[in-house]
Amino acid sequence: MSDNRMIVIAEKESFVVRVLLKKAQSAGVDCEFVPWTVNDINAKLGEASLITLFMEEDVRPKDDVLHFLRDTMDEKGIKMILTGEQRDLQYVLDHMPGEFIYRSFPRPVNNEEYVNTVKEYFEKVDSGEFRKSILIVDDDTNYLAIVREWLKGTYKVSMANSGLQAIKWLGKNKVDLILLDHEMPVTSGPQVLEMLRSDDETRSIPVMFLTGKSDKESVMKVVSLKPEGYFLKTIQREELLEKLQEYFILHK
Repeated sequence: MSDNRMIVIAEKESFVVRVLLKKAQSAGVDCEFVPWTVNDINAKLGEASLITLFMEEDVRPKDDVLHFLRDTMDEKGIKMILTGEQRDLQYVLDHMPGEFIYRSFPRPVNNEEYVNTVKEYFEKVDSGEFRKSILIVDDDTNYLAIVREWLKGTYKVSMANSGLQAIKWLGKNKVDLILLDHEMPVTSGPQVLEMLRSDDETRSIPVMFLTGKSDKESVMKVVSLKPEGYFLKTIQREELLEKLQEYFILHK
């Protein structure tokens, strides 16, 4: 668990905050206290994948801090554990999308339950449970392997080397996005897209085409099918990761 990092945000490093930190550190969690100002949080957030927000009774972070946290958590895809009196928890919940909150603990905090929740969260992070899932469909197994290697550190990646294999896989599995080769033998990308959209179970799955043809006529044919987007197969790793991140941020 040493690769996972948490910051505990509070107005001050009180005795209770120090106890929470010590308990988490004893469980192998890399964590530290950070005062709840935008500058302090921004300086210390770094590679943290979990935030604990601790509130004393009727002492809450200012709106600019909550706004900064909301935007940063959205961008980084991280979550928060809340601790405080029920009315203070509700105040934050009213200002923060529910999907950003992993769990809330009314005071007094059960230390053992809190630490077990932190450990559970990082176990889920390590297993990839919070990652978006992508299915890559391409008859070129070498290209499949390359794109999988590019994406596996950020997403849960599955592969299919034919359209029919993809349809069969989707009958048993859920996915957040399909990267679909436009030019495939037997069952082409457009045919696969047509089958997906004719089935109630798969019609809403976003599809982006992969195409090796960059001439205007070929690109217009791809666009006319109204996928969520398309990528030329000449795209490089960093650009692909950047475009996918942009897509998922815009389509939360």
